Amino acid sequence: MSPRKPTTQELTKEMIIHEAHKQFIAKDFHHVSMRSIAKELGCSHGAIYYHFKNKAEIFYAILGEYFSELNTTLENTVNGPEDSSTKLKNILVGYMAFGLNNQSQYELMFMVRDNEIDGLSQEAANLSYEKFAQSVQALSETELLLSDIHSTFIALHGFVAHYRHYVKNYEEAKEAVDVHARFLIKALIKVEL
Repeated sequence: MSPRKPTTQELTKEMIIHEAHKQFIAKDFHHVSMRSIAKELGCSHGAIYYHFKNKAEIFYAILGEYFSELNTTLENTVNGPEDSSTKLKNILVGYMAFGLNNQSQYELMFMVRDNEIDGLSQEAANLSYEKFAQSVQALSETELLLSDIHSTFIALHGFVAHYRHYVKNYEEAKEAVDVHARFLIKALIKVEL
């Protein structure tokens, strides 16, 4: 006897997000459909449309959780008890650690490109970047150029992109993360040429 399919009232957004998340990580965004999500949940794809208007909306809900986690990491670091220079280093290390500890999620947040989702994901990424830039500026002893903050962010992103799939997590790249963070701090506090 096959398991009973959940009705629309039993099917929750959380169930849909959980299943969609698994599929987005296992397959490319383009290879996941409302029907494939419904099939794994044992319900009709119409039941999913009761909760989400399309696949992009589900994807955005998942991204929202990831960006919230990253933003919370930034906030906790800025509000921590350490001095400003230690907090600045911790922000850089925290960003790289987040990316390396959550490689599949990081890819979804920053590396998946699709016309259907770019507007939504770009908005969340921009808000997260603004929080990063404000945090770095607030912890700097001097006024930083926006281009320097942006270059630092790109350097962090490049580090995570380079190490993803080569290490399992932050612990495996901890020494390289520390060296990269120190290098970036030196670049940020350099004397203007």
